[in-house]
Amino acid sequence: MTFLVVIIVLALVFDFINGFHDAANSIATIVSTKVLTPFQAVLWAALFNFAAFFISKYYFGEFKIGNSIAKSVNAHFITLGVILAGLLAAITWNLLTWWFGIPSSSSHTLLGGFMGAAITHAGSFTSQGESVINYGKVIPIFLFIFLAPIIGMIVGYIITVVIINICRRANPYKADNWFRRLQLVSSALFSLGHGGNDAQKVLGIIAAAMVANGNLDNIKHVPNWVPFACFTAIALGTLSGGWKIVKTMGSRITKVTPLEGVSAETAGALTLFFTEKLGIPVSTTHTITGSIIGVGATRRISAVRWGVTINLLWAWILTIPVSAFLAAVYYFIFHMLMHNLFA
Repeated sequence: MTFLVVIIVLALVFDFINGFHDAANSIATIVSTKVLTPFQAVLWAALFNFAAFFISKYYFGEFKIGNSIAKSVNAHFITLGVILAGLLAAITWNLLTWWFGIPSSSSHTLLGGFMGAAITHAGSFTSQGESVINYGKVIPIFLFIFLAPIIGMIVGYIITVVIINICRRANPYKADNWFRRLQLVSSALFSLGHGGNDAQKVLGIIAAAMVANGNLDNIKHVPNWVPFACFTAIALGTLSGGWKIVKTMGSRITKVTPLEGVSAETAGALTLFFTEKLGIPVSTTHTITGSIIGVGATRRISAVRWGVTINLLWAWILTIPVSAFLAAVYYFIFHMLMHNLFA
C-alpha cells in the first residue's frame, strides 16, 4: 500500500508539472496580445482546467482518454515498478524540456515512459507470444502526433480566413476591442480542452496502478477522488505558470493579434474536444502550435518562423523514444536495487 501511495503522489506531481509546463499553451496568445496580464491569464486558465472535470464527467459521461492511457500496455505487463519507472522518466523529461523552454508533449512523455518501462520489464516487445504494447490503443495515439497539429492548422487557417472576410468592412478599432473580449472566451475553451485531455492521462496511470495493486477490478470503476485530485493538480500547476515557454508559443512561432488569438485558441479547443470525444489522448502542445501556424499562414507563409517550428518538431519526435529510454534505465536501476536488497 505504501508503494501505491508513493506512485499516486508522484503521478499528481507529474500532473502539477504538466500544468505549469503546458500553461503556456493556454495563456501564450492572450498574454502576447496583452488582453490579460500573466497572472490574470494563469488564474483564468487554471479555473477552466479544473472546470473540465465537470465537462468530462457529466457531458462526455466517462473518462475515455484515461482509459486509453491505462490500456496502452497490456495488463499482464503492468506492475507498480513499471508505473513508477515510467512516471520518473516522464517527470525527468518534462523538467528538462521546461528548463530549456521547449514546449514538448507531456502526453507523449508519459506514454513513452509507460511503454519503455513495460518493455524492459517483459524483456522484449513480446513475452510468451503476447504483445506488451496494446497496438489498438497506441497506433491512433501515434497517428495523432501528426494529425492533431495538422487538424489544428487547417481549422485555424479556415476560422481566420472566415473572420477576416466577415469583418473586412468593420471599424478596425471596434473590431480589435471585440476580439479582445472574445479572446477571453476562446482562451477559456482551450483551457477546458487542455484540462479534459491532460488530467485524464494521469487519471489513467493512477487507475492502472490501483488495478495492478488489487484495489480495483476495472479501470472504469475508479473512485471519484482520483479524477478530482487529477484535475485539481493540473489546475494548480497551471496557476504556477510556465514562463519559460510562453515566449516561444506566444511570439517566436509567429506574432499574433487578438483576432488571430481567437482563431488559434478556438481551433485548438475544437480539436481537443473532438479527440476527447474519440477517446484519443493528444498533445495540447502540438495542437495549439499547429493552430498558431495555421493562423500565421493566412498572412503569408514567411510570417511563420519555420526554423523555430522545425526545432520544436525535433523535440516532439524525440520525446517518446527518450522517455522510453529513461524509463528503461530507471526500471533497470530499481530491478538491481531490489535484487541486491533481497538476494
